[in-house]
Amino acid sequence: MKPGKQHVLFLWLLVCSGVTRAIEPISTTIAVGMAATLTAFLATYPNIFNYFHECCRPEWISLNRTGLQVDLENKLFGQHIASRIILKAVNGFMSNSNPKKPLVLSLHGWTGTGKNFVSQLIAENIYREGMDSSFVHVFTSTLHFPHKSQIDTYKSQLQQWIKGNITNCERSMFIFDEMDKMHPGLIDSIKPYLDYYEKLDGVSYRKAIFIFLSNTGGDSIIQTALDFWQEGRNREEIELKDLETSLSLSVFNNKQGGFFQTSLIDKNLVDFFVPFLPLEYQHVVQCAMAEMKAKGLQPRWEIADMVAKDLVYFPKSERVFSVKGCKTIESKLDYYT
Repeated sequence: MKPGKQHVLFLWLLVCSGVTRAIEPISTTIAVGMAATLTAFLATYPNIFNYFHECCRPEWISLNRTGLQVDLENKLFGQHIASRIILKAVNGFMSNSNPKKPLVLSLHGWTGTGKNFVSQLIAENIYREGMDSSFVHVFTSTLHFPHKSQIDTYKSQLQQWIKGNITNCERSMFIFDEMDKMHPGLIDSIKPYLDYYEKLDGVSYRKAIFIFLSNTGGDSIIQTALDFWQEGRNREEIELKDLETSLSLSVFNNKQGGFFQTSLIDKNLVDFFVPFLPLEYQHVVQCAMAEMKAKGLQPRWEIADMVAKDLVYFPKSERVFSVKGCKTIESKLDYYT
């Protein structure tokens, strides 16, 4: 450890952990001298304690552009559309020191295709503490908003939670999981916070990020992917324009989902509807190889192949797309390794 860091650590211990009791008895002269040293040090480095405790500052919140790009390229499989949109959207937003509105992303696709995983990658490359950051907030519909009869209470609580957290840190991130299971009308309560307002009641929401995760629209995405496959076309030929309109309409008109006729869509406050394509056998193999590496194991193709072949695919006769994507890969590997 460098001398400077040793001094910082020593002073931190003196101030924050009651170590002074352990080095007693101590003379008044030495105590005064130490106090003077600490005072001088803090005058020179007034923000030093920001390095020890997470706070809403660039030291803790700053986009690692290269890291996000590398993670999307090497850890997310079969999602060329999502990778491109996420990288450009997040990079552009975080590079803007004065955005006009919060960044609002809505990620759609069947289970196991990478929606939750991508939200984690975004958090890990913006916040030094990643998903454990006190500025990253996750809401799960079935957990936080289970009862339809209490929707008015949920609306009030949600508004207070978001306002309070953004007041604490303008660079907060909010992830709403299971939007397809959220009670219709609830999410409209936060519409003002996603709009083009400079401030609301003295609070600016324009530097926050809102990410919605939903299975809604998955059927239309799968149908498009299946059409391309039946026509003998490469899945990499699928573009956002082939999916965006049908996806947004499907989400907006789903009576059972949280986005049903929501003003967030009606007022064009969702910046990007991001489709996640169904995964094929080759992508499941890639997931298995990556998971083995993450577990500290030597990646073995033959094991990845067994895991991939053990999954259920559809259409049943052609076995093109994995029903659960990569969702069960971890548990399958526990069995095969």
